[in-house]
Amino acid sequence: MDRTGDTEHGHGRTPEGSADGRAAGRPGPQGALRSLPAVHRLARHPLVRQATGSLPEGWVTPVVQEVIAEERQRLLAGAAPRTEDTLAEEVARRLQRLRRPSLRPVINATGIILHTNLGRAPLPEGAVEAVRAVAGGYCTLEFDLESGERGSRLDHVRDLLRLLTGAEDALVVNNNAAAVLLVLSALAAGREVVVSRGQLVEIGGSFRIPEILAQSGARLVEVGTTNKTRLSDYAAAITEQTALLLRVHASNYRIIGFTASVPLQDLARLGRQHGIPVVDDIGSGLLFPQPEPVFADEPAVTASLEAGADLVTFSGDKLLGGPQAGIVVGRADLIARLRRHPLMRALRCDKLVLAALEATLREYLDPEGARRRVPALAMLVRDPQELERAAASLAERLQRRLGKAAEVIVVPGRSQAGGGSLPGVELDTTLVGIRTAAPATRLARALRVGEPPVIGRVQDETFWLDPRTVPEDQWEPLVQAVVAAVERVAASPAARGER
Repeated sequence: MDRTGDTEHGHGRTPEGSADGRAAGRPGPQGALRSLPAVHRLARHPLVRQATGSLPEGWVTPVVQEVIAEERQRLLAGAAPRTEDTLAEEVARRLQRLRRPSLRPVINATGIILHTNLGRAPLPEGAVEAVRAVAGGYCTLEFDLESGERGSRLDHVRDLLRLLTGAEDALVVNNNAAAVLLVLSALAAGREVVVSRGQLVEIGGSFRIPEILAQSGARLVEVGTTNKTRLSDYAAAITEQTALLLRVHASNYRIIGFTASVPLQDLARLGRQHGIPVVDDIGSGLLFPQPEPVFADEPAVTASLEAGADLVTFSGDKLLGGPQAGIVVGRADLIARLRRHPLMRALRCDKLVLAALEATLREYLDPEGARRRVPALAMLVRDPQELERAAASLAERLQRRLGKAAEVIVVPGRSQAGGGSLPGVELDTTLVGIRTAAPATRLARALRVGEPPVIGRVQDETFWLDPRTVPEDQWEPLVQAVVAAVERVAASPAARGER
């Protein structure tokens, strides 16, 4: 006999898919909350105690509370409860992250030389030593040893930059975006800056020339069209309110086909006729013209100055191959105005950057030697045949250690400069591919979370290594990391088909 109020089958259970959203047999949110472990109990779980290590108890308790609070919110939202062991594993993961540095060295096997996400240019050995020398103690950051008086941190690389570029003066800030902002703020606030419409670029991290101009207080005057700008366009835009003529290197893209732009020499001549400074933001920071075809379309600092630019701005951590910095070289009277501007203090570099930059610049006193000792330059100009031999040797070493656990292949490939430098330029290389029974994405993750972390490429169900960006002294750590990752992937439940 039917009874009013009974549910399906007469057992008083809410069927799956009913209005309250609970699965059959699953307790409601309030009931599930009673299953949450106490803070002190979860903190004493073996997994948590093992991960705690030397961390004080005051660091452990907040992490446990955080995980429990998040689990409470999940349950109130109707999610299925997780086991105490699962919660302990999450606490352990977070404690391990606390114990381990967030900024960690990785092996860059992507073939992208100036990989922005991986810190761009690796420093020359001399720069690393220079940082180590000043990092652990005191130094002459703002002290003149000869006079015994206060010195200026702005002078440490000044003479080197003047010598290397031929500029009257030089200034260093913390990145090239800051250099452009400082120039515009000091020289053009409240006045007009003329820029070709085709150069109103956005460079990584939403760095947009129009927005930088607005932030500086300068007013943008666009001339020409996206693909064509003539000298007459600049000339027609000049008024009594014009403070600067600005040329911006496109950096990370190219406009090709039906195009026209104004040579810097012509723009500089126009600026001199009207008494208006010309600023050339070249971006990547190639110090000298280089003979290799890879650099054919890249403006060099010395070439810009020789063409008549009054100021040139560029990066320290791209093609220059040093630390992150923004460098301004050019007319002494204009540099003096930048030095006096209030924004200069907010944009100045610390002792570590200055030490690394000075040591990197010293490498360029021997230009041929710099091509060998500055890692970014050396990687960019590596011989494809040398890379082919390196890939074959690395593949042989990997296959010997991996045995039947993976297939190792060697194929031709392409590398990139990265970091917004040399857009459209692809460098011939030879890739080493690793294939296992598991998906390549799983192997890639195992390598990312291993020690040391290895970052490569995934394509066509293969994990690819590019030896261009892996110096030989990293080969053995790389091989060990790959072997360990393949073993972990093979032993995982997913690889064995377990649920």
